[in-house]
Amino acid sequence: MTDSTDNTSSSQSSNPDLQALAQEVFDLARRGDATMLAAVIEKGVPPNLRNERGDSLVMLASYHGHADAVRALLDQGADPNLRNDAGQTPIAGAAFKGFDKVIEALLAHGADVEGASPDGRTALMVAAMFNRTAIVDLLLAHGANPQARDANGVSAADAAARMGAGDTQARLKSLGA
Repeated sequence: MTDSTDNTSSSQSSNPDLQALAQEVFDLARRGDATMLAAVIEKGVPPNLRNERGDSLVMLASYHGHADAVRALLDQGADPNLRNDAGQTPIAGAAFKGFDKVIEALLAHGADVEGASPDGRTALMVAAMFNRTAIVDLLLAHGANPQARDANGVSAADAAARMGAGDTQARLKSLGA
């Protein structure tokens, strides 16, 4: 673990003890153990440590709904916009899972509200698809563009309509989206 973007796939895979330690740190993020995450980072674990899929500690904590752990990692210098190998952002993962408190923490620490996946899908589109009105409102309040379109030309309102998410579709239509 020499720099903030190391992952476990190269030099660490040849050292089973180091690989096991890294796995324990990833498990801390999945469990949301904010205190231990802060402690291991203070001891030298890179805050942007990534697993074999490129998931950062912030991504894992975000996807599992642990706002306190996300805040602890971000306070220790983790990047709120670090994408995994699939190009997904922590904010999109939290929108997919419906974790508004995680999204609030990410936005408070500089997450890009428009950070789109490689196919152009934004967190707003994801939240709209799954009828997450509170998250749609939160993202809009932080400047998410309701007019944005993904690589297929689909907007958040279109995504909501395709998935039968009537509440978010109505909310977006009321904004002229």
